[in-house]
Amino acid sequence: MIRKTSGIVLSSIRYKDTSIIVKIFTRELGLKSYLINGVRSMGKGSKIALYQPLTLLDLVVYDKANAGLHRVSEAKLQHANQRIPFEFARTSIALFMTEVINRSIYENYQNEDLFDFLAESVVLLDLPDAKLSIFPLVFLIENARYLGFAPEEAKGFLLESKNQPFSPSEQTLILESLTTLMENSFYASLKIPVALRRKLLDHLLDFYAEHLDNPSLFKSLAIIRQLME
Repeated sequence: MIRKTSGIVLSSIRYKDTSIIVKIFTRELGLKSYLINGVRSMGKGSKIALYQPLTLLDLVVYDKANAGLHRVSEAKLQHANQRIPFEFARTSIALFMTEVINRSIYENYQNEDLFDFLAESVVLLDLPDAKLSIFPLVFLIENARYLGFAPEEAKGFLLESKNQPFSPSEQTLILESLTTLMENSFYASLKIPVALRRKLLDHLLDFYAEHLDNPSLFKSLAIIRQLME
């Protein structure tokens, strides 16, 4: 069946000489794997740029029930990222976001509200005034809400975790910071020491690991921690 949908590229791997298998989180069909033929061939007709992480696409796809791999009939840019592919900090955050999403959802998982949030996050990350130092923190908090395991209040991020890394003197500032981030999202102004900001990032990732039962380290974590200054 031919279907039209929006999609967010999450990752891709090489397949044979000129093709790739790409994971795309689609709005109407959920997370799907697509075989894209010929995109790695040399020449002006190559469309490999369409399948970079966090690219927003308008798609026409062949969707077949119980198929492991699907086909794309047509793919067009929905939003052309102006900064994410060319600035190291934004590229690093984009890779971190895709790593989080890939660990959070599974094949065929469909959630239109989550998709809309992710699409909005991509657009915001590409804006010139994006607050990169807090972006990973806000993304983790908001993403958990759309996945259904974020607490309603800031203190829940501490009380609902097995790990308690903050000293009594740090907890007050952490709770204030979490409240600010939850209330103001990507537009928040956060003024806490860099070391404590990184500690909060580590705690949120531990919080994810507990709820998703996936304790392995994030490959992009070291770079993200350096960006949070």
